[in-house]
Amino acid sequence: MAWNEPGGGNKDPWSGKGPDQGPPDLDEVVRKLQERLGGLFGGQGRRGSGKSDGGGGSPGAGGGISGNAVMLGAAVLFVVWLASGIYIVGPAERGVVLRFGAYTKITDPGPHWRIPYPIDEVRKVNVDEISSFTHKAAMLTKDENIVDVELTVQSRIQDAADYLFQDQSPKKTLRDATETVVRKTIGGSRLDFILTEGRSAVATTIRERAQSLINQYKTGLEITSVNMQPAKPPEQVKEAFDDAIKAREDKERLENKAEAYANEILPQARGEAARVQADAKAYRDKVVAGAEGETARFLALLDEYEKAPQVTRERLYLETMEQVLGGSNKVLLDVEEGNSLMYLPLDQLINAGSRQGQSGKQQSPISAAAQEPESAPQRKVIRERRSRR
Repeated sequence: MAWNEPGGGNKDPWSGKGPDQGPPDLDEVVRKLQERLGGLFGGQGRRGSGKSDGGGGSPGAGGGISGNAVMLGAAVLFVVWLASGIYIVGPAERGVVLRFGAYTKITDPGPHWRIPYPIDEVRKVNVDEISSFTHKAAMLTKDENIVDVELTVQSRIQDAADYLFQDQSPKKTLRDATETVVRKTIGGSRLDFILTEGRSAVATTIRERAQSLINQYKTGLEITSVNMQPAKPPEQVKEAFDDAIKAREDKERLENKAEAYANEILPQARGEAARVQADAKAYRDKVVAGAEGETARFLALLDEYEKAPQVTRERLYLETMEQVLGGSNKVLLDVEEGNSLMYLPLDQLINAGSRQGQSGKQQSPISAAAQEPESAPQRKVIRERRSRR
């Protein structure tokens, strides 16, 4: 009941006394508080059975805080202190545990416990966060040309302990290492290679060299990608470079066209060469077979000649004459007891008969035969006949 409530008698709500009694006694308040705490914790609020009516008892003489309450309070505080060591590491984080400021271990995502402050301390590091920066500069190539290079480097934290303690400024170290590697790589490459097909190769080389360099400094960073923009020449010589690029493109176009023509012609040429080789091989086999046959025939004839020379000689003569005169349309007549040889030009007679039937003129066969000269083979045969006689 409030002390200004009607019917309350203007009594003090703490002591139940009237307004003329003055402020409440502090010792009595403490005593009552001890009694209540003792009731809660199963102890006694006072030592002895006496009760002071005037509130003038002393805590030192009449009672105090029980030992069980103090121990229980200390136990509660100790439990609360131990519970303060529980911490949770996020999925993208790693917890770096420090004991008296010195590195102890790295904890993975999930709930963990550490010795509470001030013994252990946990620093959480996000290892999945991607950070990037852009580097742009004009550099000198191997063939003494100037080129503008722009690239973007992306990285993340790989080792949280190295990132926190091994290097004072890991990201600055990464920038410096990237600039060093870029200048070394561009300075060792030619301009044509950088402007054309070598862009991806240059980016890969920069990434590998920069990663190796920052690993030496133990920055704890990992380069995830290096994206190199197309290199450009300085504005002062851009037109000349454009002309050079167009000439290079024309060169590639003509080379591709020549390669396509070669791919079309070469198979035909190879086929023709194979056919010629096959014909040559067939001709060789034919000639060799013919030569072998002639050799065998000559050897067989030689054996027969050795057995009967005269008969073989005569047979050869007759066969030769049959072969020479077999295709002739002339008939030779040998005149006995004479030195002249007459022959009947049957071809002239046939031709003369056909001409006579066409023109109606008659011509003596003897005169026509006399007008035709003797051929060289016939004269040779006649001379041989005469020599044998």
